Amino acid sequence: MLLATLALAMLVPAVIDLAVGNPDWEVFAMASAFTLFVGVMLVLTNRVRFGSLTIRQAFLMTASAWVVLPAFAALPLHFADLQLSYTDAFFEAMSGITTTGSTVLVGLDFAPPGILLWRSLLQWLGGVGIIVMAVSILPMLQVGGMQLFRMEFAERVEKALPRAAQIGAWIAIIYLGLTLICAGLYRMADMPTFEAINHAMTTVATGGYSTHDRSVGVFESAWVDVVATVFMILGSLPFLLYLQALRAHPMALVTDSQVRWFFGFLGVAVAATVGYLHLGLERPFLDSIRVAAFNITSIMTGTGYATEDFGQWGAFAPPLFFLLMFIGGCAGSTTCGIKVFRFQVLYATARVQMKRLLQPNGVFIAYYNRKPIPDTVEASVMSFFFLFIMLFALIAIGLGMLGLDFITATSGAATAIANVGPGLGPVIGPAGNFATLPDAAKWLLSLAMLLGRLEIFTVLVLFAPGFWRQ
Repeated sequence: MLLATLALAMLVPAVIDLAVGNPDWEVFAMASAFTLFVGVMLVLTNRVRFGSLTIRQAFLMTASAWVVLPAFAALPLHFADLQLSYTDAFFEAMSGITTTGSTVLVGLDFAPPGILLWRSLLQWLGGVGIIVMAVSILPMLQVGGMQLFRMEFAERVEKALPRAAQIGAWIAIIYLGLTLICAGLYRMADMPTFEAINHAMTTVATGGYSTHDRSVGVFESAWVDVVATVFMILGSLPFLLYLQALRAHPMALVTDSQVRWFFGFLGVAVAATVGYLHLGLERPFLDSIRVAAFNITSIMTGTGYATEDFGQWGAFAPPLFFLLMFIGGCAGSTTCGIKVFRFQVLYATARVQMKRLLQPNGVFIAYYNRKPIPDTVEASVMSFFFLFIMLFALIAIGLGMLGLDFITATSGAATAIANVGPGLGPVIGPAGNFATLPDAAKWLLSLAMLLGRLEIFTVLVLFAPGFWRQ
């Protein structure tokens, strides 16, 4: 069914290319037909009585879906007149569906409209897909502490909307509504209609694909930067809280501790950068606020837009942006990275441990959103942190073995596993892209994007021998 949906989505850029007389419409039409054939064939050959998914089936379905979809989504990119190898096409498609935003394409300013729209559609579909997965699948799989939201999900939403299909439909409506509002505001900021639609899809999805090599910086518009910053933040907040706010509790977003922590991280980083730009580099104060707010939000939320090369800001910027890559946004949003709630759980656990050291006989309990954190959640979050850091190190070492320099290897590993987009340095920084990397590096980075998007455990569990027993 997912492949059939992807096939129908391919018809949209096909129509656009046909309307402007670009021959790539035939590529999209043929790729759509082939994908639809495979999807429908699988649906028809697997029509059996089916109950609920087992845990093993849910793990396998989730991981395989996020591998198979980019494999088919890469077909138009490979066969279009872009001269992309299948490796490059798969990298671009995986980056799109996982809302990473890393790209191997150059000359976007002259690319056919169908290709530009297809990249934006991939990120938009991937964004809504990760929200639904975070709400319905990851809590059930107890991945990286996400079971914490199984209880909140039941308390906040299931009483009002008992069916998962209803909840998914409401989330899709909210997601579409935010996209349309964002596109309208971009258009009011004098962005051309086609580009406003593309950037709205990739902004709300916190994906970062642009229609220009210079990203959003090509517009040189303060209003465009403001709209992008606001909607990158909106895409980083839990969509279940939007649903709750619309239905019964309008203050849900304000009272949620994860949202407050997110704005705390963001506010401190922006304030520090504004101070550095204004006092250290002597840039105008208002310009410093605009540039810092946009680029800090873009990196922390994993969107990956850029208005300028922040690698030229001096020694302060690279380490700050490197650390921000790992944070991400809130659980249940379109963002990626480690997620804010895990930092909250670790902080609460560490605080309790400090109290136990001072008062060994005392009884102390870690809390999240004013509720006790189960021991299983604490263990799951700490396991996630360990695997995240270990895999980041292994991927960076692997990229170094393939000939990449230190900055490119480490920032490439970080930006891929955190699903951010641009890295640091002259090669893959905001002024460069991933086109010059060897094919082996692109496949390794594609794996890192998949691991980061599926919260690591969902993929690694497939390599456990016990998974395939029984």
